[in-house]
Amino acid sequence: MSGPRHECAIMGALGTPDAAELTYLGLYALQHRGQESSGIVSFAGGRPYVHKAMGLVADIFTEDVLSSLPGACAIGHNRYSTTGSSNLVNAQPILANLKGGSLAISHNGNLVNARELRDELEQSGAIFQSTVDSEVVVHLIARSREPTLDGRVLASLQRLQGAFSLLILAEDALYAARDPNGFRPLCLGTRPDGKGAFVASETCALDIVGAELVREIHPGELLKVTREGFTSLRIAEPHPEHACIFELIYFARPDSRLFGISTDQARRGFGRELAREHPVEADCVFSVPDSSNAAALGYAEESGLPFELALIRNHYVGRTFIQPTQAIRDFGVKVKYNPVRSVIRDRRVVVVDDSIVRGTTSKALVRLIREAGAREVHLRVSSPPLRHPCYYGVDIPVREDLIAANMDTDELRTYLDLDSLGYLSREGMYRAVGGEPRFCDACFTGDYPVRVEGNMDDKLVFERTAGELGAVE
Repeated sequence: MSGPRHECAIMGALGTPDAAELTYLGLYALQHRGQESSGIVSFAGGRPYVHKAMGLVADIFTEDVLSSLPGACAIGHNRYSTTGSSNLVNAQPILANLKGGSLAISHNGNLVNARELRDELEQSGAIFQSTVDSEVVVHLIARSREPTLDGRVLASLQRLQGAFSLLILAEDALYAARDPNGFRPLCLGTRPDGKGAFVASETCALDIVGAELVREIHPGELLKVTREGFTSLRIAEPHPEHACIFELIYFARPDSRLFGISTDQARRGFGRELAREHPVEADCVFSVPDSSNAAALGYAEESGLPFELALIRNHYVGRTFIQPTQAIRDFGVKVKYNPVRSVIRDRRVVVVDDSIVRGTTSKALVRLIREAGAREVHLRVSSPPLRHPCYYGVDIPVREDLIAANMDTDELRTYLDLDSLGYLSREGMYRAVGGEPRFCDACFTGDYPVRVEGNMDDKLVFERTAGELGAVE
């Protein structure tokens, strides 16, 4: 019941004297998207200022640090590594001093042709400072022969394949870009008083800085933001949209709105469809907190079963912790969740989770629920079975590590020691978000909308081109 790893968050502000402070607040709201490192770059007086460190936003950006980041424009980044190792040299934003001025870049996504581009650039003399795919964008811009910065940025982005939501900051302009498939979210907001424009991964970051959503950056769009206003350029001709469905299932905060949909309402819809597809006689419903809360509420609403708070999550557990000297079975689960025994004891329970990845956490959690006295345990999953890796910025493991790719539902039910197991169907998933299959669901289906160059660390090479794959049907 442990979901896929988070991706990254990006946030930018322009036209406000406290740009770094507001970028910090946005990153704070987006902490759920990356917890390894965080950084901010600002511009003032013709020069950039930068601070990056490993750790969480609140620990990195003290008052003294923020006061050292002056200027009316800034961009920031929270990182979870999907490419490149977890260390400070790979932290973003990436700052580069180029001919004509400095640039800073923040990237959310994964470039499937990064290796090809990196090899080409290195053969022509480029020296890379990190192992992240995002750095290829810096070198492409630096080597472009276009006469204007607009042209250099646009020409460079046109060479990228895969998933990218990007912020590029120059001294007097903020560029925001989304790949033509629109895999990762990116939205534009302004304050009602007109003081400041903001671009962020999710709308919850706009809320915290007092900005109102203007619109999402369109797939294939390069939006230039200056003090004078907005200029929209096109990276590529319009594609069939392939927004990542896992953003709505798991990643985004429930108070965010992305791809034109309320995350909370989408998840409640997944839960309602799940209850219709997999009803069961039971005494109560509860979630694996927190990303499954809304889906469990939807299941309870549709089924008529009472919703209970039966698992309490410890929100202060970090990514690492000291293992006890004496081995404790399922310690990793017990340190994160504790059952409310008075709710569970002698009852038939429906447990709602958003996904099953490797199955090890799920097995430990089911054991924990049974040890708390549950008479029956019925697991309902508010997404289809995860059977394929993701190459577009989500850390979904290789196929042999995905338990649903190696066991059918009945085998998995037995392995997890469940009384019943039900997954949301692909059709039910799309009914919950309006019935239009405009999302990337390759992690469920194996239908990848962009060709993957090489094996991307998996024992698989995709021969189908983007044109052959077309839109998700």
